Amino acid sequence: MALARSRRDRGVDYWPGFVDALSTLILGIIFLLTVFVTVQFFLSQEVAGKDTALSRLNAQIAQLTDLLALEKTGNLDMVEQLARLRASLSSAEGERDRLRGAAEGSGASAATAQSRLSEAANVLAAEKQLTARALSQVEILNQQIGAMRRQLAALEDALDVSERRGRESQARISDLGQRLNVALAQRVQELSRYRSDFFGKLRELLSNRADIRVVGDRFVFQSEVLFDTGQAVLNPAGRTELDKLATALLELERTIPQEIAWVLRVDGHTDVRPIASAQFPSNWALSSARAISVVQYLISKGVSPQRLVAAGFGEFQPLDTATTDDAYRRNRRLELKLTER
Repeated sequence: MALARSRRDRGVDYWPGFVDALSTLILGIIFLLTVFVTVQFFLSQEVAGKDTALSRLNAQIAQLTDLLALEKTGNLDMVEQLARLRASLSSAEGERDRLRGAAEGSGASAATAQSRLSEAANVLAAEKQLTARALSQVEILNQQIGAMRRQLAALEDALDVSERRGRESQARISDLGQRLNVALAQRVQELSRYRSDFFGKLRELLSNRADIRVVGDRFVFQSEVLFDTGQAVLNPAGRTELDKLATALLELERTIPQEIAWVLRVDGHTDVRPIASAQFPSNWALSSARAISVVQYLISKGVSPQRLVAAGFGEFQPLDTATTDDAYRRNRRLELKLTER
């Protein structure tokens, strides 16, 4: 109440305007994140579709290449067969001319020569038919090869276009990723600012006690402030100090926008000396129970459970590795850290 009265005495309260500006900034960041997620989804779908089409085109190119090789092999066979047929035709024509000369030179063997000449003519006609058929097949094969080459060229053009679009999509995804990193960095800086304000508020409420201090990014309570030796039940003095902490946390919950996923992590630590009681069989159990007791008390004071985390570290995260009473006292502690969920 004294703090609120001092604020009224100072005159104009700029805090609502600051909250409005901060809310507008958060809404802008949410809008950018929404646009990024939407664009990334559609780009991922497009890239996946292009990859599928590219794989299909590569498979078709491989099939066409194999077919083209087979057609070339068949073409060579037909050319060789045509050459053989032409050789046979030339041989038949030579035989026909020889027989015709023999028939003209010898009237006695004219009938025999004429018969053999007829046979040669029939063979020649058959060879010509085979030759014509072979030439027709060669022409058809040449046309098929030409069509395959045109189709292959079209597929190569389509592949080039797909690869170019893929590179453009990757460039856009990279740009959106950079924007997202900038937005996340701004969120981290914003949480760091709230952490600094929160620790400052705690210093004011806890009156700069020597057994309650800031170490790095953590607020440290010595265990003796909150608990009796070997116990996990809050003592009256500890409840008083946690009441102040709960007040600061409730004010923090009202201050930080809901979009920032922050939590207060309560870490319990013990010294290295073992404990083996019926209630706490190990330092793990004691440190965890103390952290849970703090969290449950803060919840009873109205702090949202979604904003609290309890963890026990036992004796395995000491601040001082010495074996003196002072080192043991420093290591028996509870640390509060404002962090992201």
